[in-house]
Amino acid sequence: MSLVPITAGFLPLLDSVLLVVAREKGFASAEGLDLRLVRETSWANIRDRSALGHFDVAHMLAPMPIAASLGLTPLATQMIAPMTFGLGGNGITVSAGLWQAMQAAGAPGDLDPAPAGAALKNVVGNATRRLRFGVVHQTSSHNYELRYWLAASGIRPDEDVEIIVLPPPLLPDALGSGGIDGYCVGEPWNSVGVATSGARLVTVKAAIWRSSPDKVLGMRADWAQANAGSVAALLKALHAAALWCSDPANHAEIASLLCQPHYLGLSPELILPALTGRFDIGEGTEQIVPDFYIPQASAATFPWKSHALWYYTQMVRWGQVEHTSVNAATAAACFRPDIYSAALANLALPQLDYKVEGGLTEPTSVPATSGTLTLAPDGFFDGKPFDPDAIDTYIATQQSR
Repeated sequence: MSLVPITAGFLPLLDSVLLVVAREKGFASAEGLDLRLVRETSWANIRDRSALGHFDVAHMLAPMPIAASLGLTPLATQMIAPMTFGLGGNGITVSAGLWQAMQAAGAPGDLDPAPAGAALKNVVGNATRRLRFGVVHQTSSHNYELRYWLAASGIRPDEDVEIIVLPPPLLPDALGSGGIDGYCVGEPWNSVGVATSGARLVTVKAAIWRSSPDKVLGMRADWAQANAGSVAALLKALHAAALWCSDPANHAEIASLLCQPHYLGLSPELILPALTGRFDIGEGTEQIVPDFYIPQASAATFPWKSHALWYYTQMVRWGQVEHTSVNAATAAACFRPDIYSAALANLALPQLDYKVEGGLTEPTSVPATSGTLTLAPDGFFDGKPFDPDAIDTYIATQQSR
């Protein structure tokens, strides 16, 4: 049987693992696909090469299909995301010097974003220069979550601190050279910063916005429509990969796959923390983060439209796009649970496409297409929920802060 070729772009990050495992463990070929992976150097390259058709699909920042569809990219293109590549996966790391100042200002060092943010506010208020933070792209979950954490802590992004863009692999070196004071990035580049630059992991995505996505399977809408069968086959292969990755018995093999030069090119010791949740957060201090990266449980690969809309609210909040009903509808339409559910109809799937972010404070069984589905706690560290049915009020409240 001849396999259907699909070319996928990716960046060297832990959450490219579903694509890598789908190829290397044969899940893609079992679905009739020849999944060809192309490593890229920056999210800008992923964005532009996807728009130009160099890639059929891509490992993509969760807000990127929304930004492309809203015309916020150089090559505006209608893009969709029919699958999320798991939940969590990133963190915020600071230099040794900034951490010492935060510690002196009361940061407890337990990854809790609230006291860490309060300590950072104190440091920022007494600093002799503006601190500089790095993120991986202007329309990335990292940019929006860093800004959310700063703003909720009383720090004004772009005024009290500076935020610049660098590709993920360059952030640890930039920190080590003193070019930046901190950064928000996906693993393993927080662990690399700790290991090579004496950095400190101060908080994680899983604490700032619980049960939230970081990357998605992105593609042009016209390609998805013309290749519906291949899209469905790829979703099945990636779901099988997510199941395989969720078994702790496979962590060592995952790390050995990802450490290869054509994938991450790093030692397994730097890859394993995001899989096991066991981190050296700095100076040999160990911290367990069991929900740091969730590849499959809690509907981790389901593309909730409420997630898309929250990213849209942040684009509005930070002046990237005007809030209109048309723009909100465009953003919601980028995440495609209908395609996901059609391809994986045999699973217990959410019955709704939206949920209140911050509505679950403990693991909760919810109605599913068959039986029940357990969702993990969700929501934001400052306790402010996001109800997609009250988006106008949410945006107005954020803009007034």
